[in-house]
Amino acid sequence: MRTKRTTALLVGIIAAVAAAFAANVHAAAKASTITIWADNDRKAAVTQLANQWAQARGATANVVFHDFGKIRDDLATVAAGEAPDVIMGAHDWTGQLAANGLVQPLVLSGAEKAQFPAYTLNAFSYGTAVKRLYGVPTQIENIGLVVNTGLVKVPKTFKQLEAEALAFKKKKSGNLAIAVQQGANGDAYHMYPFFSGLGGYIFGTNKAGNLDPSDIGVANKTFIKNAPLIDKWNREGLINAKVDGSTAQNAFLKKQAAFWVTGPWNIDTLKKAGLKFTVIQVPAIAKPAVPFLGVQGFLVTKYAAEHGNDAAAKDLVASYMMTPAAQQLLAAANNRYPANVEAGKKVTDPYLAQFGKASKGGVPMPNIPQMNSVWQDLGSAWVKSTKGAGATKAAVAFRTAARNIADKID
Repeated sequence: MRTKRTTALLVGIIAAVAAAFAANVHAAAKASTITIWADNDRKAAVTQLANQWAQARGATANVVFHDFGKIRDDLATVAAGEAPDVIMGAHDWTGQLAANGLVQPLVLSGAEKAQFPAYTLNAFSYGTAVKRLYGVPTQIENIGLVVNTGLVKVPKTFKQLEAEALAFKKKKSGNLAIAVQQGANGDAYHMYPFFSGLGGYIFGTNKAGNLDPSDIGVANKTFIKNAPLIDKWNREGLINAKVDGSTAQNAFLKKQAAFWVTGPWNIDTLKKAGLKFTVIQVPAIAKPAVPFLGVQGFLVTKYAAEHGNDAAAKDLVASYMMTPAAQQLLAAANNRYPANVEAGKKVTDPYLAQFGKASKGGVPMPNIPQMNSVWQDLGSAWVKSTKGAGATKAAVAFRTAARNIADKID
């Protein structure tokens, strides 16, 4: 339930959005009705913003709730008459949507681009030869290392993290060292900081700066050289593949784990638990242990042109949703760090700000279609090498994963 303070904050942000927009309205073709697909968490915020934009345009905004997990696939099958002009989307959908001609490229000025970290724009860019921007980023999400500061000290190095986690584990039967979720099917997303920290990467880039699916870094030389550390973590119980999402969360909330790898979606859960905690990036291992980054934003669909709403839809997305005030409102709607740099400076929640800081150097999840061939095998390699007794040697598990991924892509 929102507090009066939060409500007042949102009202203030909404007023700021309206004032900023009224002072700088870009010329654009008018549209009768713009249809936007948005998820339930952000539908109210999107409706507020879209209505303000529409009022200034003499248009109507039709914001429709759509399950976020179904937006990408449903866009390919929806009837043109019911199709959206604009969708909320995740950056890693970009390759598939662009390759299938379902979204349109956008053009931003240099000043507009300067409002965003380069990687957030790259995340929504795609092209086999020439990269084009297909979405305006609004929010960033990533995992971090949540530390119960009432139980342990905040580690500055991975060696300190390892020592403190194992010492806590030994204190009592049932304690976990690091609560990071995997489970039977694996979880390559939550394990990514450990993967990157050992020198792993998914795809390299070609001379044009585009992701190269022929350069698979799942078992590159640096990673394989460092892979024996995974075998060590398995032997000492630092990481256990049997820990799934609910197990990790329950252990941390019940003080059976002092370290939890999770994201900003659990900020409210942590606050309600009344624990003393802070959020940091997983300390560097052999390399910086950076997280995967998810970037969310808005994309203009091919249907906007068919509906005669092309210019207006692009104006809504590329001129309005990218403003600092608009992104503050969207960030407040579901505890995500805003992509806009100025909006990021105005984040007041200390834990959301800490997650934002933990994103430093992070890697946007590859947005090319070939990434669909990676998740299962990369997650499985972690499960096989950290399942405790009978685990596969990490070097073997990850080399097998790399071969399987290459075969699927071919």
